This record gives sequence, structure tokens and C-alpha cells, in this order.
Amino acid sequence: MGRMNSTVGSGSGVTVRRLLLGSQLRRLREAQGVSREDAGYEIRASESKIGRMELGRVSFKERDVADLLTLYGVSDPGQRGELLGMVRIANAVPWWHDYADVVPAWFQSYLGFEEAAGCIASYEVQFVPGLLQTEEYARAVIRLGSQHAPESEIERRVEVRMRRQQLLTGEQAPRLAMVIDEAALRRPCGGPEVMRGQLLHLLELAERPGIELQVMPLGTAGLRAESGTFSLLGFREPDLADVVYLEQFTTALYLDRPREVAEYRDTLGRLREDSLSPGSSRELLSMLLQEH
Repeated sequence: MGRMNSTVGSGSGVTVRRLLLGSQLRRLREAQGVSREDAGYEIRASESKIGRMELGRVSFKERDVADLLTLYGVSDPGQRGELLGMVRIANAVPWWHDYADVVPAWFQSYLGFEEAAGCIASYEVQFVPGLLQTEEYARAVIRLGSQHAPESEIERRVEVRMRRQQLLTGEQAPRLAMVIDEAALRRPCGGPEVMRGQLLHLLELAERPGIELQVMPLGTAGLRAESGTFSLLGFREPDLADVVYLEQFTTALYLDRPREVAEYRDTLGRLREDSLSPGSSRELLSMLLQEH
């Protein structure tokens, strides 16, 4: 996948199946020594279409996959049935399809990765991470960034953010390791009562198993000044590479080249070393709560 501006819309199971099916098709093609150009010719498509299929960036037609499996010498009924079954899941409609008017295409990919992740680590500079926001705080943040949007659109954006948080209480809730800059906790957003509710919520979340929350204190030198917000997502499926998510103003970058991922993992490790311990972070949150 490398560095890309992503426009794929997919859900948790959808994302995983799409990526896994694409990687399996690539391995089968390479094992038979078939070029992408020849594979594209077989299904009346271009070489680039085969590339997008193998990277899980497009939906799949069952007929195309069946033709490719025949080309790649896959004749076992069980293996063909399993792979063709993945096509149906990979083409399922995700929950945020109903929010397409307020969820841009580039963010739909992140929603799929987020729901499929087994662990999510992030560094947040400006605001409390979306997965940890209260409804009132989320509404204030969204209103701040969409000052000319109608109230109905703001409420739908809030609904999406709250819907995302359901994965934290599911049977396969991801492990979270969040580093939040203290400036984000001190930045007034929505007024004192909103901030008080948000700080209380963070204290409650910090007590949950599987959630590690650290605060980067003000005045810390080193990486905090040059490292912007980013997230590192790891998946339960061993065939899926870790992904770094970098959100920009009107788009996002998804990185999965091992060298780039390793650089961000190292950066996150150093940010965590420079941050307060989880226990000291809870003490700081309590102190900030008293101030409100």
C-alpha cells in the first residue's frame, strides 16, 4: 500500500476481508508467475485494476475472482468456496454508509481500519482523541471546526463519533495507548462544565483494563514540538501490516511501508517515555478537574 490518499469505504469485517482477499489473490498470481497485465486481460480489466484489487482498494465482482482463481490454478472446491465467500463479505455495506453526507471518503477508510484494529496507539496535540470524547465535548469540537455548518449536520457528525466508540465495549475491543498533550486538556472547549465532564470521562476510561492513557506535560522538550497528531493501528490478522494514519486538512495519508511504520513506532515510544506515567497522568487529570 505504501503512501496513499485513500478513498476506500469499508467496515471492520469488510476492511479485513477486502485486504486479506486482495493479498491472497496477489500471492496466488505470483505463485503461478502470472503478470498483473495478463490477469487484467483475463477479467477484461486493466493492470492497474488488478493492482487496486490486490491492495484491497476496490470492491470485488464474484465472477472476476472466480475467473482469476481458475487462471491461478485454484481448482479445489473448498478453497474456491472460501475465497468466493470472502467476496460477499468484502462487498457488504458498512454502517457509516448512512452518514456518507457527513463522512468524507478519505475518512471512511480510517473507520474501517479503526474497527478492524486489535490495538490503536496515538499522539494527540489539539484535542482529546475522538474515541475518548464525551458527546458534549465532541459537539463543541465539531462545531468549532464547522462554524458555518447547519445544526443538523453537526448532530450527524456527533452521531458518527459516538457510534465509533461502541467498539470500546465490544467483545473484541482494541487495546488503546493514547498520549495526549497537556495543552489539549487545558484548551477550553465548550465551557467549564463540558471540560469537567470530559476530564471525568478520561479518568473513568483510564481505569479500564486495555486503555493506557498518558499526558505529555507542558514544557517538555524534544519531539513534542515537531511531531504532529498521528495514530498507529495494528491488526489481529497476521497478514495485515500495521498502518500509520496521518490526518490532514481535507484528506489523509495511510502509511504501511515497514520503514515508515518503524519510524512512527519509535517516535511514539519516545513520546511515551517523555510523558507522565499512567498513574501520574491520572493525578494530573484529577488536578485539572479540581481547577474546573
